[in-house]
Parts: sequence; C-alpha cells; structure tokens
Amino acid sequence: MAEILHLTDDTFEQAVKDGLTIVDFWAEWCQPCKIIAPYLEEFAEKYAGKLKVAKLDVDENPRTAMRYRVMSIPTVILFKNGEPVEVWVGAQPKRNYEQKLLKHLPQEA
Repeated sequence: MAEILHLTDDTFEQAVKDGLTIVDFWAEWCQPCKIIAPYLEEFAEKYAGKLKVAKLDVDENPRTAMRYRVMSIPTVILFKNGEPVEVWVGAQPKRNYEQKLLKHLPQEA
C-alpha cells in the first residue's frame, strides 16, 4: 500500500513544496470525508512516484486550514511546487478528482 502522509501545521510547507501533492483537509467526525478517503488511497497507489497524497486534520491543525481558507470539509487541494492549482470542496465522485488531477500529472512518453 502506498504511503499517505499525515501532515501538521509544522510539516505542511515542507511536504507540498516540491512536485505534485494532493491534500485532503478533513476531520475525524466528518462523514463525507470518510466517503472520499478510499479515492485518495487509490490515487496514492495508482500514481505512486508522480503524486504525493496527504491528509491534514483541520481540528488539530487550524493554522494551515485557515491559511488556505478551508471553510467546509472535505476540501481537497492539489499543490504543484507549493502552489494550489486545483480545489475541490465537498465530497464529489472520484472521476471529478481524477479528471482535474490528470491535467497536472506528467504524461507518459
């Protein structure tokens, strides 16, 4: 199983600064967050080596959630070299995440 990074306010910047990182802003009590969790696990496996998959608990790490204006969860943000390039708010079908994600992944030669 591919690794999913569990980020904190202190580790966030370092984790997203290089390459492509998808971050799930979530909380333990959030039912829609639990619906999308398997999608992220699948992306971690499917795109290993091209994409880092991370989760940030907004209850335990409010500073980062506030910085990126996360007002409702789940919010999923795709970072490219530290900059947000895509944002999804609320639970969505897996294909919605994957369609936007594919635009930013390196293409096979």
